[in-house]
Amino acid sequence: MASSPRRSAANLSIPHLREALHSLESKMATLLNERDRLEARLEQAVRLQSPVQRLPNDLLSSIFTIAVLDGDEEDSLTLSNLMLVCQYWREVAVHTPMLWTRIAMGTHRSVDRALLKLDRSRTAPLYLCLDFSPRMEHGTVSTESIVTAMDLIRPAIWRWKTFHLTVPSRPQAHIALTRCKEQAPLLEVLSIRVAHSMQEDHYSTPPLPLFEGFTPRLRSTSFTSFNFGWDAALLNNLRVLKLGGYWNGFSPSVDVILRTLRACPQLEELVLRNMSDVDPDSCASLVSDASEQDDYALARVSDTRTIQLPRLRKASFYYSGNLRTRTVFSLLSFPALEQIELCYLDNVSPILECLRKQSLTVLPLRHLRIESCFLNELRFARLLPRLPALNSLELVDVEDVTPNLMRNFAAPPVSQTWVCPKLATLSLEGCTSIDWETLRSIVESRLPPHSRAFPRQPVPAQPAPSRPAMSVSSASASASASSGRPVVSSSSSSASAFAATAHILSRQPTAPAVSSSSLAVGRPVRLESIDLTRCHQITKEMVQWLRMYVAEVKCETVKSVWGEPSLS
Repeated sequence: MASSPRRSAANLSIPHLREALHSLESKMATLLNERDRLEARLEQAVRLQSPVQRLPNDLLSSIFTIAVLDGDEEDSLTLSNLMLVCQYWREVAVHTPMLWTRIAMGTHRSVDRALLKLDRSRTAPLYLCLDFSPRMEHGTVSTESIVTAMDLIRPAIWRWKTFHLTVPSRPQAHIALTRCKEQAPLLEVLSIRVAHSMQEDHYSTPPLPLFEGFTPRLRSTSFTSFNFGWDAALLNNLRVLKLGGYWNGFSPSVDVILRTLRACPQLEELVLRNMSDVDPDSCASLVSDASEQDDYALARVSDTRTIQLPRLRKASFYYSGNLRTRTVFSLLSFPALEQIELCYLDNVSPILECLRKQSLTVLPLRHLRIESCFLNELRFARLLPRLPALNSLELVDVEDVTPNLMRNFAAPPVSQTWVCPKLATLSLEGCTSIDWETLRSIVESRLPPHSRAFPRQPVPAQPAPSRPAMSVSSASASASASSGRPVVSSSSSSASAFAATAHILSRQPTAPAVSSSSLAVGRPVRLESIDLTRCHQITKEMVQWLRMYVAEVKCETVKSVWGEPSLS
C-alpha cells in the first residue's frame, strides 16, 4: 500500500530542511572563496609576465634613482608616487639608500623627515642643505634651531658630499660651524652664506680649522660674508670659487685673491661679487698719459708672476672693485675662457684690453656681458674682431654704446671680414643711444640670402586714408628721410602720416654687398634674439618689423587706451 503525501511530508522535518540549506550555503561560500583565490593567483601570474615585474631589484632601484634625482634637487612628489604603486615598489624604494640622501632642513622643515632620511640613507653620501635665511613669513630665526639641526647631522659628517648653510648673521654661522671639527673625506661642495652681509661682528671669531683641515675632495667653494680668515685649506685645488658680500675690513686683498688663484691651477669658474675695493693709495701706474692714469693704475702686489688658468671657462665680476678686478685680471692667462660678466666696475677698458691681448693667442669667448660700466669705444671696437666665436653679447645700461660702435656688426667693408659672425643673441637693454637705422642694418645684413619674414607675423596691409590721424615719431621720420621719401610733419593729413609710419613695416630687406674674403669665411648666422627693454627710442612699428625677421624680440609692455597690453 502506497504512503500518502502527508506521511511523506511529515518524514521531512523542518530542522532537517534548514540544515540542508545551511550546508549548501556553506559549500557555495567555500567555492566562492576558492574562486577568489584562484582569480587573485591568476592576476598575480599575469602581472608577473609583465617585463616591469621581472626587473631585478638593483635595476629597479637605479630607475627610481634616475627618476627622483635627475635634477639638482630631489623630486619628492615622484618618490611618493612610486611608493604608492604597490607594496613591492615601496619595499624597493625604502631599501634604496640613494633615494634618501637629499636632506633639507630649515625653519619650516620637518625634523622627523630628516631623521627618517638619515636612517634610510645608511652609509650613502649625503647632500645637505640647511636654509635658515631670514624671511618675513618665518619670523626670527633662533640660534637654538640652527644648533639642533647641526647636531642631528654631525654624526654623519664623514659621509657629507655637499653642504649648503644659510643663516641670518655671522655669529650664527660661526656657532653652527663649531660642530664641524671632524674630518670630511667625501666633501666636494661647500657653501656658506650669511644673509646680513653688511653687519659687522668684530667680536665673533671663526671656528678654525674647519673639518680639521682635511677635505681632500673639495672642488667647489662658495662663501658669502663668511669670515673664515682666508684659510688656505678651504681654498686649495678648487674647480669653482665664489666669493661675495665682503665689505670694509673683511674684503680680501689682491694678494689674497692671487694666492688663492695660484693654489687652484685647475679652476674652471671664478665669481667675485659685492666687495669693497682695495685702498687706491697703494697703486702703481702703468701708463704715462695723465688722463688715463687713474683708469689703468694697478694695486701693488707681492708676486707679479702670471697665473696660468688653462681650464677657466667662466668668470663673473659683479661690483668686485674696479682696482682689484683689473689688477687680478692683468695677471691671469685664460686660454679657455668662454663666458665673462663685467658688472658695475666703472671703467672696464683695461679689462677689455686684457681680453684683446689674450685673443692674440687663443680666446674661445662665447658670452660677453657688460652692465653699468664705462668703456673706451675704440678699444672695444678693436676687441670685437678678435672674438669670432662670440654667440651672445649683452650690453646693459652702457652709455658708451653708440651707433658707430654697433655698425661694426653690420656688413663689413670690402677689404674686411665679418665681426662676430656667430652672434645670435644681442641685448641692448637700456642703451638709448642706438638709432633705428643702425639696428635695422645689423638685422638686414645678417639675414640669409632670399630670406623671408616669419609666417606667424605677416606684414600688415596698407591702411585706408579714412583712418584717424597718427603722430609720426622722429625715428620713423628719419627712416623715411634716409630712404629718399619726404618727411611728413605732425600736422600732415592722416593718410600721409600713416603712410610714413607704415613705410617701416613695408620695407623689404636687401642683401648687402659682401667681399670675396667675407664669402670665403662664410656668412654670419641669423640673429635669433634681440633685447630692447627700456630702449624708448624704438617705436612699436620698429619692433613689429624686427619681429618679422628675428625670432625673439624683447621689449617693454605698452598698454593700450583700454588697459590691455598691446606690445611685449
